[in-house]
Amino acid sequence: MTTPLFEGSEWNYQLLERALDECAKIAREELRLDTYKNQIEIISSEQMLDAYASVGMPIFYRHWSFGKKFSRERDLYQKGKRGLAYELVINSNPCINYLMEENTACTQVLVIAHAAFGHNHFFKNNYLFRQWTDADGIVDYLVFARNYVAQCEERYGELAVEQTLDAAHSLMMNGVDRYKRPRKLSLAEEEKRQKERVAYIEKNINDLWRTLPVNTEQKEQKEERFPKQPEENILYFLEKNSPTLKIWQRELLRIVRKTAQYFYPQYQTKVMNEGWASFCHYYIMNRLYEKGLLTDGAMLEFLQLHTSVLWQPAFDSPYYSGLNPYYLGFEMFQDIRRICTEPTDEDREWFPDLIGRDWLEVCLDAVANYRDESFIRQFLSPHLMRKLKLFSLVDDARLEDYVISNIHDFGGYKKIRAILAGQYELEEWAPKIEVTEADLKNTRKLVLTYYRRKGRDLGDSWLNMLINIKQLWGHKTVLQTQRGNVIGEDG
Repeated sequence: MTTPLFEGSEWNYQLLERALDECAKIAREELRLDTYKNQIEIISSEQMLDAYASVGMPIFYRHWSFGKKFSRERDLYQKGKRGLAYELVINSNPCINYLMEENTACTQVLVIAHAAFGHNHFFKNNYLFRQWTDADGIVDYLVFARNYVAQCEERYGELAVEQTLDAAHSLMMNGVDRYKRPRKLSLAEEEKRQKERVAYIEKNINDLWRTLPVNTEQKEQKEERFPKQPEENILYFLEKNSPTLKIWQRELLRIVRKTAQYFYPQYQTKVMNEGWASFCHYYIMNRLYEKGLLTDGAMLEFLQLHTSVLWQPAFDSPYYSGLNPYYLGFEMFQDIRRICTEPTDEDREWFPDLIGRDWLEVCLDAVANYRDESFIRQFLSPHLMRKLKLFSLVDDARLEDYVISNIHDFGGYKKIRAILAGQYELEEWAPKIEVTEADLKNTRKLVLTYYRRKGRDLGDSWLNMLINIKQLWGHKTVLQTQRGNVIGEDG
């Protein structure tokens, strides 16, 4: 007779080890998951709050904004106004899973299934993570970054370091390579290259050249445009070309942009990543119950936890803040399984290539080769649109009222799917702004161009970014539209 993993709510390390083994059997033999080796760490709620505050990284450099966020999150948690995540998982090799010691036994098993196998598989197999992140070296690089920032604070003062990091943090969304794949370097290579950069700059820059007066009477000569092609990575451009940044400041910019690059795939796969992890934990927990490894009481507790995580408030609820990524992703993977195994005539018309296929093969292929925008555009079905009661609104400032442009009917399915998918495109949360011109020899004027999307203007927060760019560039900075209309300037 099979013995349940646990009775009651208490847990111990032997339970976690057995739960990890049992979840691994189901994950590998039935779901065919391919994961990094798992490393389980137990932390307190205070440590979880600390990890929250430092953008989800357990090893990170110090910055005042992290302390501010920690204080706020702690106050909300202690007053019962906000709960904490049951786990935190790091995209590294081995995959580090942080579990809260306050969790019940059932919750610990749930988060092992969710994070140690669902998220872990997604990190290792999704094309964005494979191309843009270095799971083998990220933890070592964070240690290097933390130590370097600490050294800079000792040598140049906390205020100077803080001002540089503040400006760099405000530009993180525009400090990534969106199309050019970055090189992956080990910690030893990073430290070696950092020393080489310092040595090169010290050897080739003589501050006496900065004191020479500019000859304004020289005849204008036709020079090549710089940069030759627009530069999308603003932090990279400033790091390499700013006339005023010191060596250590350039290295701080490099640290910030490499951190931003690490998070780049996560911004684009929130629905898929959380949806797949939820789908995996739902499958694994049900199979554990069927095997007799979970009691009826544990299963009831699990269903309550699962439902609370996937809860989707109605559009007119005061708690509504958009589609819950856990819920949308989970429902889409469940729907793919339904389409493959129990298709309707409507499904045969919309997804002829999925009918009769192995549902797990389709799901694994989607996990590996899609991001949120393309996943929704490819797999969101009319059946699910009706279940979610989706509709689209026209939000036009020239109109007194909102206008419902499409509903979940035959005429609206494709339009709603396209509109929803478009909301997950990168430019929706990170406007496309590029460095298009820089006069390095005369005026030092820097010109950035905003590529307007759907006729939208930039908000004030993005215009304030000019102040930070000016601080890092040191000279006049102009932000204009693609047509050359000046939006704002500083200096």
